[in-house]
Amino acid sequence: MINHIDVSTVLRRTVCDLYSNLVTRPTGAAVRTEIETQVAALQGRSLTVIDFSNVNLLDFSCADEIVAKLLLRFGGGPPCADGSGPPPAHDGYFIFRGLHDAHLDAIETVLERHGLALVAESAEGTQLVGSVDDGDRRAWAEIGRLGGAAAEELARVIGTSVEDARSRLEGLERRRLVIRLDESYVAIGAIGSAPRGDAPPAAHEDDARGEDAR
Repeated sequence: MINHIDVSTVLRRTVCDLYSNLVTRPTGAAVRTEIETQVAALQGRSLTVIDFSNVNLLDFSCADEIVAKLLLRFGGGPPCADGSGPPPAHDGYFIFRGLHDAHLDAIETVLERHGLALVAESAEGTQLVGSVDDGDRRAWAEIGRLGGAAAEELARVIGTSVEDARSRLEGLERRRLVIRLDESYVAIGAIGSAPRGDAPPAAHEDDARGEDAR
């Protein structure tokens, strides 16, 4: 399922009804705790849209509390030296919507600090933001263009070995930037067009209060 969380709605409910700025670490912690509660309650594999469209200001402390800590908890962190990582708290994936330049200044700083990356969605499409090298960025983009690919197909497209392609796919999956469906991988943001494998249940979006998304 696709779940929609309007960050401004969470902010107004947890901090102040007329508040539209995400500033100070306690504010960020309160908002993240509410988001974590909602995501943890979902059953099975899920994709959550974290929507910042109606948030005016996002400072570095809130970017760290909300974005970085959310990704770290749900398994989006970089792997350990042996290639492993902590198990995710939930089989959840994220798209971050409505990020404008001022948001991105703070978010990219904290992502680089923690070695994190995320999928950002705008009217122009989706893109990776944060700590990711050019090879992984190209692999992710090609998977999105293809609508899904196994290691052998990706290797042919990007001109590398199957072993290198598989390693990149596994790394992107570990960071929750692609979803594995049988032997294929689908880029986050392109799930609805995935041509192979068992797709998640029919998509629908709920806002932070469980109503239909606008």
